[in-house]
Amino acid sequence: MINLKNTIASLPAVLVALLPQLFCPACWPAYTSILSSLGIGFINYSPLLFPLTALFLLIAIGGIFYKAETRRGYSPFFLAIVASAIILIGKFALEISMALYAGIGLLLIASVWNALPKKEAVCSV
Repeated sequence: MINLKNTIASLPAVLVALLPQLFCPACWPAYTSILSSLGIGFINYSPLLFPLTALFLLIAIGGIFYKAETRRGYSPFFLAIVASAIILIGKFALEISMALYAGIGLLLIASVWNALPKKEAVCSV
């Protein structure tokens, strides 16, 4: 007979052992098949996709805006706003993949542009 207390006590250890594999894309088909065989379908995450995307884009824009005067000014910030709008409209309103990829590319350009160090003015005396 299985001792229920020992089984329940070992459950956290099993969950912690599985934790690194939860983020492995190659493991998702295995988890899907195990949960489907138990009659548990995957949770529909579609309603959360737009708010999460908007939240992470706001975080990216905020990172570019932070100390913009000491870096490259506000031009990368405005490019990031345009890129974020293109991403949201291309993904959720128009469902055009090329617009999504163009927005991602523009956001990447804005991030790199913001990260480049300013050239200091050199006075030759």
